[in-house]
Amino acid sequence: MGYLNSVLSSGSQVYADDVSVSGGGISQNGKFSYGYASSPGKRSSMEDFYETRIDGVHGEIVGLFGVFDGHGGARAAEYVKQNLFNNLIGHPKFISDTKSAIADAYSHTDSEFLKLENSQNRDAGSTASTAILVGDRLLVANVGDSRAVICKGGKAIAVSRDHKPNQTDERQRIEEAGGFVIWAGTWRVGGVLALSRAFGDRLLKQYVVADPEIQEEKIDSSLEFLILASDGLWDVVTNEEAVGMVKPIQEPEKAATRLMQEAYQRGSADNITTVVVRFLTNQGTSSL
Repeated sequence: MGYLNSVLSSGSQVYADDVSVSGGGISQNGKFSYGYASSPGKRSSMEDFYETRIDGVHGEIVGLFGVFDGHGGARAAEYVKQNLFNNLIGHPKFISDTKSAIADAYSHTDSEFLKLENSQNRDAGSTASTAILVGDRLLVANVGDSRAVICKGGKAIAVSRDHKPNQTDERQRIEEAGGFVIWAGTWRVGGVLALSRAFGDRLLKQYVVADPEIQEEKIDSSLEFLILASDGLWDVVTNEEAVGMVKPIQEPEKAATRLMQEAYQRGSADNITTVVVRFLTNQGTSSL
């Protein structure tokens, strides 16, 4: 995804068409459960990665969830999966100023990856859609078009924005930096990349930044669940449809698998990765 086929790398991992993985768990404090499902879909190579982990940081139980969709090969997505959350929870302001810690972690991870790419004279990139659960706070950060959607008060609400080059503010930022956006099957930065923000993309870095947009939600009884997914889902399933599918399924792994299978059946041409986090604030209590 992202790149024109003519510049796609052949150096990505190869999977059989029917290989998919899923799993899940629950936090030690019982406040949230999670599940994931990931498949190459109709692609012969796999450039999607995901991370679902629970950590203890300064006495707090923290949930860290991410979907990373690579382009130009799998290297960038795999690197971000392996390093972004480590850089984040190791940040001195992770608890005291979580938003600035997230922004710093995104920037640092991007810089370190670019150093590796420079030394190898290679180029690859990745989206990131991440959700951090700290106390009663949900912080969603993203670059690219792997989207985050919550179900709050029974309604589907996007808590991330897909970063596309034809968005007015993104196009202006790119052009002010000396870049250009043109139509080549879709709107592309420099005629190449269909994203305006991403990790990596060394040759376009001046225009394709890894500065995340961050949104915060309070985890309370109105917040039911969160969906993170690569565009392999969102290309064929609307936010409202995804929320409608997840609502009746209490087990997050089954919900994530249902989304993945539905996207495949609807003809998604991309890798498909989904993460579902269900908030358990209401369980065992009655609420009107």
